Amino acid sequence: MQLTELYDKPGHLIRRAQQIAVAIFCEECRDLDITPAQYDILLAIRSLPGIDATHLSQLVALDRSSLATALERLERKGLILRHSDKKDRRMKLIYLAPTGNRLLRDAEQAFIAAQKRILAPLTRSEQWQFLRLLEQLVTLNNVHSRVPLKPPDRGTA
Repeated sequence: MQLTELYDKPGHLIRRAQQIAVAIFCEECRDLDITPAQYDILLAIRSLPGIDATHLSQLVALDRSSLATALERLERKGLILRHSDKKDRRMKLIYLAPTGNRLLRDAEQAFIAAQKRILAPLTRSEQWQFLRLLEQLVTLNNVHSRVPLKPPDRGTA
């Protein structure tokens, strides 16, 4: 394979799209000191207060090691609180701290702006088509993920 043949392969294009998406998110959120993964984590915790790390990992599709590192950072920043479960002291339940709730609220507009910027080069019709195809590709390949996404039931979060 020649190097130029790499540039139109799905794995390469998806990796590049991820790099671009993260860069745009970080530009939009530059004053907030938050990463896309941290945003996802905070949003999931707000949606399901008292969630444990195992379920959180499944909801945001992060492996346990990456999630543990992210949770440590969020806790150090005072954005989340972890308390032992009354029934199982080994299990930590995770909650948003008031500062985490404020940060998430402040980040929502930046998140929306980032999503719009990512898709801005496409027409509305192309955006819709791209998102449907990407969703289909991700859903059908979910079983191949190191951490398959397990979204909550529709009425849960």
